[in-house]
Amino acid sequence: QVQLVESGGGSVQAGGSLRLSCAASGWPYGYYYGGWFRQVPGKEREAVASISSRTGTPVYADSVKGRFTISRDNAKNMMYLQMNSLKTEDPEMYLCARGRWDLGTLTLRVTEYDSWGQGTQVTVSS
Repeated sequence: QVQLVESGGGSVQAGGSLRLSCAASGWPYGYYYGGWFRQVPGKEREAVASISSRTGTPVYADSVKGRFTISRDNAKNMMYLQMNSLKTEDPEMYLCARGRWDLGTLTLRVTEYDSWGQGTQVTVSS
């Protein structure tokens, strides 16, 4: 059974940092790329970052470049999102997701991710 569980969310002041974690199970983790997304209730899910399972190469949405860092540890079936310089406009719910079999091309398209965690909430106050 494919499962993803996020943790690490919380409340932080603008300019602060948080590190999110995503624990995965139920599939050969080192063969699928992964991603982080975020969502505000009532709005479409927004891509944050994706990372290759084979090379660790990341891709970032323009809105988080220079502030967020995605990483993964295949030995532990874990993926992380280090978020620095958080802004009040950074949406609240962060979700991790499993992408497709890693053939060397990453994507931030939501439709290319087939399994999702429940999300962890991030609140940024001014």
